[in-house]
Amino acid sequence: MDYVSALVPPIVMAAFFIALVVTIVKTQGGANKAKEDAAVDAVLARAEAARQPGK
Repeated sequence: MDYVSALVPPIVMAAFFIALVVTIVKTQGGANKAKEDAAVDAVLARAEAARQPGK
C-alpha cells in the first residue's frame, strides 16, 4: 500500500493543475474581456504618463 500513498499527492496536484488551466482558459475573453482590457490600458497609460513628466 506504500505505492498508493506515494501516488496520491502527484495525482491530486495534477488534478488541481488541470482545474486551474481549465478555469484560466474559460475566463479568457467573454464579457469581462473589455473590462480587463480597459484596466490594462489605464495602467499602461498611467505608467507612460509617469515616465514622461515633462510633456
